[in-house]
Amino acid sequence: MLQTFLPLFAMTFLICLFIVLMQFLWRYIDDFVGKGLSIDVLAELFFYAALTLCPLSLPLAVLLASLMTFGNLGESLELLAMKASGISFTKIMRPLMIFIFCLAIGAFFFQDRVLPVANTKMYSILLGIKNKSPEMEIPEGVFYKMDVGSNDTYNIYVQSKDPKTGLLKNVTIYIFSGSNIEDATVTTADSARIQSTLDGGHLKLTLMHGEQVGTFKQNNRQRSNSNHPQYRRESFELKEVFIPYSNDFEKTDESMIASRHVGKNLAELSASVAELDQRIDSINQEYGRQLVQTTYYKSVETKQRQDTVFFTQVKESPINLDSIYSSLSPAQMVQVAEKARDHSSIVIGSFNTRKEMQAAEYKNRSYHEIEMHRKFTLSIACLLFFFIGAPLGAIIKKGGLGVPVIVSVLFFIIYYIIDNTGYKMARDGNAEPWLGVWLSSIVLAPIGIFLTWRALNDSALFDWDAYKIFFIRNGKKIINFLKKHGFVTKNFQKDFKALLRKKITTEDQ
Repeated sequence: MLQTFLPLFAMTFLICLFIVLMQFLWRYIDDFVGKGLSIDVLAELFFYAALTLCPLSLPLAVLLASLMTFGNLGESLELLAMKASGISFTKIMRPLMIFIFCLAIGAFFFQDRVLPVANTKMYSILLGIKNKSPEMEIPEGVFYKMDVGSNDTYNIYVQSKDPKTGLLKNVTIYIFSGSNIEDATVTTADSARIQSTLDGGHLKLTLMHGEQVGTFKQNNRQRSNSNHPQYRRESFELKEVFIPYSNDFEKTDESMIASRHVGKNLAELSASVAELDQRIDSINQEYGRQLVQTTYYKSVETKQRQDTVFFTQVKESPINLDSIYSSLSPAQMVQVAEKARDHSSIVIGSFNTRKEMQAAEYKNRSYHEIEMHRKFTLSIACLLFFFIGAPLGAIIKKGGLGVPVIVSVLFFIIYYIIDNTGYKMARDGNAEPWLGVWLSSIVLAPIGIFLTWRALNDSALFDWDAYKIFFIRNGKKIINFLKKHGFVTKNFQKDFKALLRKKITTEDQ
């Protein structure tokens, strides 16, 4: 059994890995073209990418190899010969069950030890490639932040790009010098071109038909002596801006990626989840304390404690705010309205900021918990796909690359869709992280149990003659049940009995 299974498993695993690796290539092909990357960089990237794609290829390879193995044995009647010799189906599967169990243990250690390192290395190279020749990376419709390594930070917005000429249209550039927002410079242009200089040390930005607004740079003493910053405005037909930038390929700092959920092992993820829980609890307690100490809540709470008749008095003689507001002068009305508006805006902005911070913390925690559960899903997926593929191959009795490939692809598509749906539900907070990660396993486990049970009982799951015999033996009971509940008539009963008694030829089958 092992001699039959292992070559098929190695072949299908390499084929599946090659397919998903080509998918990875087409996904990032735009990032590689025109960057002048060396063969060493690309080879290193594809090596680590192949490691990160093993969790996607391994379950499919197990399913396809087990289905082909038992399909070939069933088609050549070897499976029947083994059963006729007194060897049960469980004993036939035993060597492969031991191998798959060991493979599942190895997959867990791969997910826990190898995959975080591979993710860190791969994303470090990918981000380094994205930062190389940034004129190829400026997206449309969003701000692109370019850190040039000095105190200046460039935020570039491009409404649209012409892929043939490389012309950027409706360009807006925000240049921030240091942390002081008063030193910002805003440049707008109808069109622009961006390209690297020959020495590779600068980006040449050619702006056409625009204007530039900014402040004169002042030191802290000049800024403190002047009440208002000195602004400058410039209109131009053609303007060239040189941005210092290194065009050499450099990997992104791996420590930044290793601190994220994709670069941590199980122990680090568990510690991070506990730390995030503690941080979320402290943030919630702080927000609750601030809410209790707000002026309105505190005044109501104080009056409620000191005077129990406070709410009764308000109910009997309510305060007419409209009359109080109308008694004010027009200038006072405007002042009160502006203060109320400003206060409302501050409160709304404060709560929106807190909400975004809390959502970011909860989302980060969900990512860590999802990754912690995914350390086990690969091992369980290998076991499930084996207990689906092996019984299904014994039942279908078709080998080769025809029927097994079709069946395997259908099962894997179902698994992939359910797994991605559960992952997105858990990531977006619509489901618990454990439920989203284990959803595909929960759905496929009953299928594996059912197929294994049918194979152990030598069930003819796809034998249509067996279904014909079942209907012939139980046709009267079915008709009587349907007739009792008013689903069929007497004529239908006669026609159905005649159909069951009819001798079916090979052509009709």
